[in-house]
Amino acid sequence: MNSLNSLLDTSSTSQATSSVNPNNQSLTQEDFFSLLSTQLSMQDPSNPVDNDQMIAQMASFSTVDGIGKLNDEIVNLNTVMTSSQALQASGLVGQKVLVPSGVGYLSAEDNSIKGVISSPSPVSTIKVSVTDESGQVVKNFNVDGSAGGNIDVAWDGTDNNGNQMSPGIYTLNANATIDGEAQDLAVSSYGHVSSVSLNSTSGAVLNVRGIGGVRLADVLAVTEA
Repeated sequence: MNSLNSLLDTSSTSQATSSVNPNNQSLTQEDFFSLLSTQLSMQDPSNPVDNDQMIAQMASFSTVDGIGKLNDEIVNLNTVMTSSQALQASGLVGQKVLVPSGVGYLSAEDNSIKGVISSPSPVSTIKVSVTDESGQVVKNFNVDGSAGGNIDVAWDGTDNNGNQMSPGIYTLNANATIDGEAQDLAVSSYGHVSSVSLNSTSGAVLNVRGIGGVRLADVLAVTEA
């Protein structure tokens, strides 16, 4: 008795599936049972189809059919999640978000840049330097790091001479002596969310002023503008 797979190569199978849409390259449940009926009608009476083989064929088709439906459900779920994420992100427009970058934007409306310094252990002093877009250091100041962990930091927008800096992109850098060695510390900065974009691969993307696109999943905290 030939198996269903062998039967697919015979002319009788071609006749059984003649009604199938030629543009459809997948078998439906109706196609499967049509092939199965043809197989049963053409079996050798002296060597009938084995029950276990028939059950295995039906179980195999059921599994493939189930996987196809599961894939469709996953696509639908992904669409729902993307829409939900976009709705959640839209509520952040006009707010400030904390992103894992020391880059911040100094604007005419807000002449300061705030952020958070992450220190693995308490230190007496954290040295902070502010650089402009060309990499020039415009301000140096110290922050108390005795609390350890996440430490708030704020730059008032002035240079070392007390002059107000022009609006633009600036970077906060932090350094501290830990266990006798100077180490750079991670700095996160707050940025103003101006709009939200939808990306087919990364989902909702926040457009943060002066920083650019930031994935919603990368936002560390949200605060009032």
